Amino acid sequence: MKKSELFFGMLLVPVDFAMIATASILAYWLRFTPSILELKPVLFDFPFNEYLKVALSTAPLFVLIFAFEGLYSLKATRTFWREFFKIVFSVTVGITIIILIIFLQREWFSSRFVILTAWLMAVILITLARFAINFIQKLLLVYKEIGVHRLVLIGGGAFCETSSREFKDHPELGYKIIARENKIDIDSLRLIHKEKGIDEIMVCDPEITMAQLRQASDFCQRNRIEFKFIPAILQSISTNFEIKVLFDEPIIEIKNTPLDGWGKITKRAFDIMGSAFGIVITSPLMLAAAIAIKLDSRGPIIFKNERVGHEGNFNLLKFRYMKLELCTSGQNPDLEKAINLENNLISRQSVRKGPVYKIKNDPRKTRVGKIIEAFSIDELPQFFNVIKGDMSLVGPRPHQPREVEKYEIWQKRTLSIKPGMTGLAQISGRSDLSFSDEARLDIFYIEKWSLWLDIEILFKTFFVLLRKRKNIN
Repeated sequence: MKKSELFFGMLLVPVDFAMIATASILAYWLRFTPSILELKPVLFDFPFNEYLKVALSTAPLFVLIFAFEGLYSLKATRTFWREFFKIVFSVTVGITIIILIIFLQREWFSSRFVILTAWLMAVILITLARFAINFIQKLLLVYKEIGVHRLVLIGGGAFCETSSREFKDHPELGYKIIARENKIDIDSLRLIHKEKGIDEIMVCDPEITMAQLRQASDFCQRNRIEFKFIPAILQSISTNFEIKVLFDEPIIEIKNTPLDGWGKITKRAFDIMGSAFGIVITSPLMLAAAIAIKLDSRGPIIFKNERVGHEGNFNLLKFRYMKLELCTSGQNPDLEKAINLENNLISRQSVRKGPVYKIKNDPRKTRVGKIIEAFSIDELPQFFNVIKGDMSLVGPRPHQPREVEKYEIWQKRTLSIKPGMTGLAQISGRSDLSFSDEARLDIFYIEKWSLWLDIEILFKTFFVLLRKRKNIN
């Protein structure tokens, strides 16, 4: 999903709200114009300030109806007439609900003129505002290529040729063909993605085998690329998908995660509010930990550890629980010696199999470090990673570059979303799980994400933290 699509999609919400409020005000104002008063005198007593309160309090109802009707699609290729009919239907539903409320709530007024005029003005104003937004968005698409989806077409045949021609003839559709491939070649796709960046891949050749499709689907999921193909080649891919129509032909779009579009916006808003709340609530504990670390051993309080995120490497923040001279970070002046010691400890004392290690009875820990790591107090500074945007409250745990290098191909899918402070693996066994089991849980989370699932994981994390880890001492 392009940032411009997210921006214009979010812009529709306050604009719709403003147009509904404006329509209500105009309807009230028109009722009191001299020409209307001559035709029909005012029979109700409803002051404008009271009316305005009612109008503003009911406006969110229309926004909610619009959302249920699918009027907040984030794609730039919204069809005008289809959107217009949805607006008419949604405004009509909202007005009908208000009429029912007026019937039950006698304190309100019952001016048919105001209600019908508000309905008409709302349809006109919302349609015009959305037309203007869509027009600006398409201008940016066509002339500035802002929000353009970089597309790779794979295969031959009539549909592929038609698609190629239509996309080139109609740049307002928001697609730019950056490459045409006769077959699925992962090495070639990887090179194209590195040089030009790929947003979507569409396969339109029914002769391509399922084995090749699975390769392409896996490549797209790991690199957060939308994957589409015509149903003639659909056999059985166990993942989320959505059926759409393009140029009168049905196509299937593979969905990596619900964490796209509004899901992404919702999760980010939840992360910011949740991490800010977490910082406030845990600040006394963090202050106490910081003082204890400073009194216990020399060195910085915060330990910066390089981890791999969904968009590259970042510094994960932790309270330092090791002696400074034994920390494997740039803060240690004797880094090489510390790395050699850690590799030796991994080979002798790691209790996890696979690319991710966990050292039991780690001799590098300080006295305070043993306590704060046992109850994950060392992880609390990661609330600031969440605020910054490197991490999320919930997601796959981030690992070091040398660990990620050892991932199997299917495990790299866990890198397709932001890493989290906690996740399904952490409430299912913390670091006691094998990495393969952890990766499977993370992939399940990626495919089945919902805001409620995040809330449930955070709630369970609190109780998990009360239990000491089994495999660290």
